[in-house]
Amino acid sequence: MQTKEEYLAKLKVQLDEWQGDLEVLRGKAETATEDAKVKIHEQIAELRAKWDEGHARREEIKDAADDKWEEFKDEAEAKWEEFKVGAKDSFDKVKSYFS
Repeated sequence: MQTKEEYLAKLKVQLDEWQGDLEVLRGKAETATEDAKVKIHEQIAELRAKWDEGHARREEIKDAADDKWEEFKDEAEAKWEEFKVGAKDSFDKVKSYFS
């Protein structure tokens, strides 16, 4: 069973990884055709919004009272898993422009 601190650390690692991925995609976007650049930048903006949402979610968990963590944990995990699926789909969509 994960503690609140362990869970927050896991979320931070994932958000940091996505931040790095966003930077790589931004760099790759500069080499794309103008038409593709527009689509890629739209997707990157969507990904950035998802990153912001994930960061906000992590902050909510961080601010939750420690004694409420046990009852809050299952809901937090379910929402995070749903968020991860949406983020992965968005990353895959952007990456498809480079394949």
